[in-house]
Amino acid sequence: MLTSLPLILSKAARGHYAVGAFNINNLETLQAVIAAAELERSPVIVQTSEGAIAYAGMEELASLVHIAAKKIRRPVVFHLDHGKNFNLVARAIKSGWYTSVMFDGSSLSYKENVRLTQKIVALAHRHKVSVEAEIGAIAGIEDFVTVEDRDANLTNPKQAAAFARATKCDALAVAVGTKHGAYKFKGESALDFGRLKEIAEAVRIPLVLHGASGVPTNIKNICTAYGCEISSAKGVSDTALRKAVSLGIRKVNVDTDLRLAFDAGIRKFLKERPEVIDPREILKPAIELMTKVVRQKMRTLGSNGKG
Repeated sequence: MLTSLPLILSKAARGHYAVGAFNINNLETLQAVIAAAELERSPVIVQTSEGAIAYAGMEELASLVHIAAKKIRRPVVFHLDHGKNFNLVARAIKSGWYTSVMFDGSSLSYKENVRLTQKIVALAHRHKVSVEAEIGAIAGIEDFVTVEDRDANLTNPKQAAAFARATKCDALAVAVGTKHGAYKFKGESALDFGRLKEIAEAVRIPLVLHGASGVPTNIKNICTAYGCEISSAKGVSDTALRKAVSLGIRKVNVDTDLRLAFDAGIRKFLKERPEVIDPREILKPAIELMTKVVRQKMRTLGSNGKG
């Protein structure tokens, strides 16, 4: 069933867990995310990025999500991820499809970020749509989002508090050292937990962690065994993720892990079953592997059994 972001995140805050937000680009990824939510009895956030919309269409993806949400007993938020294009975010709000949107003005000046976020919040709240905003920029590359300098863009706690008050956004994405894409760290996960603790103490709305895929070793091993060249890829460890949740993170974005699982499932099947040409059979292992990845992420975040 479709629900609102503030509702599930307020429950997460009371229960001291986080809700996974999973990016989808096609039917198969959506099937995996929904199946995992049902099996884990977990609330879930289904996201489409600007890149996903360019690839598959806003209405097409939204139709799939709405149909899936009606069939599941768990709370489902339909969210626009990383909306940098003001007009696209406004279109998503007015469409009636989304229950939540993100306006990402983190690459703008602080003043301009505040100004445009205020406009989006006013429009969204009139349409009963919630808004996630961002201050500080998560490094890395994902879809239409590119940020090069990790350290220069970490979120300032006092500025984050002022931003939340000024914009009246419903959730705030913060930069504490995570990174978009598969290559997040050279060594172990390096998140600024001291900074996160200060932000959580200063900001009174739910906090969001982007760039939080873990690049699971078992999935990476399948990928590399069947031809994918990602041996140096490294993500956020489960230990680091649990600590971030304990310090106040309530929404955690996951995209790369789903891409890796999709790729691994297809590569392995095609190598082992070269005679098969039925796309339904080829895609089935990818769905199964993505479902396992999502289920594990829900357990790590503590949302299992909370839906």
